[in-house]
Parts: sequence; structure tokens; C-alpha cells
Amino acid sequence: MRSRWHRPENGDAWMMGVLNCTPDSFSDGGRHAELKFAVAHGLRMRDQGAQLIDVGGESTRPGSVPVPLEEELDRVVPVVRKLTEQGASVSIDTMKAEVMHRAITAGACMVNDVSALTHDPESVSVVADAGVDVCLMHMQGRPESMQKQPQYDDVVSEVLSFFERRIHDCVAAGIQESSILLDPGIGFGKRLEDNLDLIRAIGVIRNTFGMPVLLGVSRKSFLGILTESDVDDREIETAVANAIGILSGADILRVHDVILQKRAVRVASALASRTLQD
Repeated sequence: MRSRWHRPENGDAWMMGVLNCTPDSFSDGGRHAELKFAVAHGLRMRDQGAQLIDVGGESTRPGSVPVPLEEELDRVVPVVRKLTEQGASVSIDTMKAEVMHRAITAGACMVNDVSALTHDPESVSVVADAGVDVCLMHMQGRPESMQKQPQYDDVVSEVLSFFERRIHDCVAAGIQESSILLDPGIGFGKRLEDNLDLIRAIGVIRNTFGMPVLLGVSRKSFLGILTESDVDDREIETAVANAIGILSGADILRVHDVILQKRAVRVASALASRTLQD
């Protein structure tokens, strides 16, 4: 069965709007920590064109430290419930099985786990039992240490091997192949050259497994390295990287500025469709 998150033929790539309910996320930490502000921003992104709102209550920026379970639950579950009650599709960005379970109960339709369901041994069964979609991301190390001298012999081959193992284990545990998305994990235990190689290889990842690929480059530090821009001034760089990602085969983009990136998505998706027709 084909995943619903494959990019529609001759259509725009999907967009996932970032909603960080945290005080310390790298780009917008603290802006949406209160329930009313978080819900308002999530609905705004939905109305601007984001098909998914990705709700997270624990920062995974380089050097971040884990958040206690109850604190993460308090941050995200009320937001997920309010958003889904108003018709928004929500993914839960977490590594904890209990947060996944409670968010799914509150209405989340996808789990977005930067550890690819490896951090918490109960997470695979939570996703399998619920039958929700899941995004498996590659990360070398853990958020608190992942950018301390990451090393690869061949980053694309190593990411492909990682996905092969995780897909096998997830399917063996009862997760449907059509429910799985893949995220190469740009910026998560990667050097500048690794990030660039993985963006260029999105089509390889997609074709190898036949699964939708999510690309998350929004405002990330490798863009700042390339242009010496501050984190709040990287939307042009983000748009260019997203466009290359779409041309390479990305199905869904994780973005902060939905309005601006929607314009880039529209142009890149049209060009990608014409390229495929040719």
C-alpha cells in the first residue's frame, strides 16, 4: 500500500509546521510555551498551508538535555488535544513512549522520533498498536553530544544501512510499511559535508525503500556556516535547500515559516513535476 505522505503526482510537497512548546529550542524556544499561544500558532500554520503540525516538548538542539516525563507531557498533550479538536492533523515530536501514547490518545496521527524508535524500548509497540504513521530519523549519538566530532566513512551508505535495520525491526514488530516515513536527520550528528551529501541523496533514499522522505533543514546551523547568517535570518537559505530537496525527491518538508516556504515549495514542486515528465 502506498503511503499517503508520498508527494502527490503533479502536486506540491507536503509541509510540516514546527511547533516547539519549549523554552530552549534553537530557533523559537519560549515563543509558544503557553497553551493559548501554542494552539494559536499551530492553527495559524494550518491555515497558512501546513498539512501537519509537529508538536514537541523537548528540545533536540545540539547540547540539549532531556526533559522529565511529566514536564514533557504537560507541555504537549493539552496542545495536541486542542489542535486536533479544531481539525488540525498533528504529529508528536518525542523520544518517549508514554508521551507518544498520551499524544496519540489526544489525537496525534503521527510519531516523529529523532531516535527512530530506539530511545525507549516501548515505543515500537506503542506505534504498532496505535496504527499511526511514524517518521524514523537517523541520528549519530544523542542530542546532548551528537555534534561533538561526528564521523562517517560514507554517510549515505551508513544512513541507508541504518534505515534498512530500523525498517526491518519496525515491520517485524507490526508497524505497516505504508505507515513509515524516513528522515536523514540533517544536522543531527552530521558535518557540513554530510548534510550536503544527504540532501543530494534524498532520491537514493526514497528509491531504495519506496517510502516517503521528510527533509528538515529549516534554519539549521549548516546554513549559517555557509552564509554566516543568524538563526532568525535563514529563510532564504532554507528555501533553497528545500527546493533542492524537492528536486531530489523529498515528499514532506519540516518548516518554521509556512507562508514563505509555501512559495518555494510551489515553484520547486512544479519544476520537479516537469522534470519527471521529461
